[in-house]
Amino acid sequence: MSIKALLSCLIEHHVLPASRVSYMAGLAIKAYINSTSSPTATILFKGTVTGVPAAPQVAWFSSRGPSIASPGILKPDIIGPGVNILAAYPVSDDHTTNRFGMISGTSMSCPHLSGIAALLKSAHPNWSPAAIKSAIMTTASLYNLAGKPIPEQRKYRPAIVFDIGAGHVNPSRASDPGLIYDLKPDDYVPYLCGLGYSDKHVGLIVKRKVKCSNDSSIPEAQLNYPSFSIELGSTPQIYSRTITNVGKPNSVYSLHISSPKGVRVKVTPHRISFRAEPESYILCNIYQKWEC
Repeated sequence: MSIKALLSCLIEHHVLPASRVSYMAGLAIKAYINSTSSPTATILFKGTVTGVPAAPQVAWFSSRGPSIASPGILKPDIIGPGVNILAAYPVSDDHTTNRFGMISGTSMSCPHLSGIAALLKSAHPNWSPAAIKSAIMTTASLYNLAGKPIPEQRKYRPAIVFDIGAGHVNPSRASDPGLIYDLKPDDYVPYLCGLGYSDKHVGLIVKRKVKCSNDSSIPEAQLNYPSFSIELGSTPQIYSRTITNVGKPNSVYSLHISSPKGVRVKVTPHRISFRAEPESYILCNIYQKWEC
């Protein structure tokens, strides 16, 4: 991936009549100006360009992980469209009759993800919020349109999990994830107690009385979440996940492990057969630092 392919401009209104171009385009313009005594220029709109091979990218301003409040939960969860989005405005942004503007940031990516969540809820009315999040995360894309790892714009390198989370949202795939990691509201109580919150604070979150001494606390990585974020040491760490089949009945799933360098991962069972939908199984995951 070249730096040229990663450089892009944020579209914004200027106080003075002006046009903003990329650094590479600026160099080309400057070279042309210096090549002639009477430079001229024309700005033409040639339509919206789609299918750019380097898309998507993680914007330089996009929030990165890990989570300080709960480092055992991988953040971000997901990324979505949020740069130079044509969006409706209640009033004119440029003092004309135009009611649209090009906007970038969470104000654009959040509506994209919220809309996708609403569509999934419409297609699957019985899915919980956790099921919807799981479907979005486990079907996300890690590659751009060129088939290469999605890059990020800060260091001009392939994005890591703390840049991209599970990947870039893929709405059509999210509607049929096959398996999900589901959670009920009460499943968060031992997780919150394990973080050290008081009974009062946990009660305010779950809207009922809670006594953490009566609820078994769990480590963050034990929450039935679609991702892991753990710090490995010399001893193996064992966690479990409950997966639920929301795909076709009589489905068979086989395991494929792609371990990070220097890490040994073992998951049992390796093969699961579901007879009906929905039906759940528990997976045992073992993580161990491995010295090559």
